[in-house]
Amino acid sequence: MAPLEGGPRLVLLFSGKRKSGKDFVTEALQSRLGADTCAVLRLSGPLKEQYAQEHGLNFQRLLDASTYKEAYRRDMIAWGEEKRQADPGFFCRKVVEGVSQPVWLVSDTRRMSDIQWFQEAYGAVAQTVRVVASEQSRQQRGWVFTPGVDDGESECGLDNFGDFDWVIENHGDPQRLEEQLEKLIEFVHSRL
Repeated sequence: MAPLEGGPRLVLLFSGKRKSGKDFVTEALQSRLGADTCAVLRLSGPLKEQYAQEHGLNFQRLLDASTYKEAYRRDMIAWGEEKRQADPGFFCRKVVEGVSQPVWLVSDTRRMSDIQWFQEAYGAVAQTVRVVASEQSRQQRGWVFTPGVDDGESECGLDNFGDFDWVIENHGDPQRLEEQLEKLIEFVHSRL
């Protein structure tokens, strides 16, 4: 469990399919809120770092949207699943170490165990945000269905989660997206 004292005022747990725009949305929010107020946390960061160390790979190249990362994605997912089965909070604990900003945007929440860990650790401070985009929008962003990835837990683990606290529709309409971000930013400001 993470310590509550001196912890965040708000933790937004973002989820969504590949190429739905999770990183785009969290980066847009951080740019408006400021890096002093808001930290973007990527659960995949500590996963990729540990995976790179254990497999002799280039950690920085695993962080970008390259073919290098895609070449290792399936094996990295399986390796991450093994780590999570042994310790469901392993990557969650690692990603929050040393974070001092009052607002945390966890950009890649993918499993029920991730949400449970943050809810147990931070209670009502943790809120869920689902970023949705049509298949057509995702395809325009370069998404191609990959068996073993797009039908696995890392992509489908939260499909039946239930009611998310927030749903951001990111179908390619910049004005509609901006309206939704403004509402979320108002909420964030109400928690500061």
